Amino acid sequence: MCQQDVELGWAMKTYDHAEIYFNLLCSVDPRLLKLTPMDDTVYQKFRGEFREMKIDVVDEDQMKSKEGKEKWRPFCEEFKGIVEDYNFGTLMRIDSSQEYSEKNSTLVPRIQFLAIEIARNREGCNNGLQKKYRNKKQEITEDATAMS
Repeated sequence: MCQQDVELGWAMKTYDHAEIYFNLLCSVDPRLLKLTPMDDTVYQKFRGEFREMKIDVVDEDQMKSKEGKEKWRPFCEEFKGIVEDYNFGTLMRIDSSQEYSEKNSTLVPRIQFLAIEIARNREGCNNGLQKKYRNKKQEITEDATAMS
């Protein structure tokens, strides 16, 4: 298997994960979602370490700056061996009120995605997605049906 095949497989897995997660957000109350068996611990440690971090619209430059990486690294490593695939590359939405897109996505370690998304779910940042995007998907389905 060549490097290009491995990268393509990884990209497809990452995209599939993002699509499944977003569909979940649009289908159920985000406050009821449990992303890991350790959601409470992840949330408490995240908000303990990143108390002031704005999560509705993440500052990607600040998060990925040298200082940001130095602050995130020990947090992420705390979950090594505890959260499965804790450092696996995962797509995260920058603006929580929007869907995944090339402009609104960034690649982060899985534990960083989990920490921010658990906080978004608990703090209400993802609440409007269900209404906003379920209606949009219904319109697309109705348009497709009308065209056939």
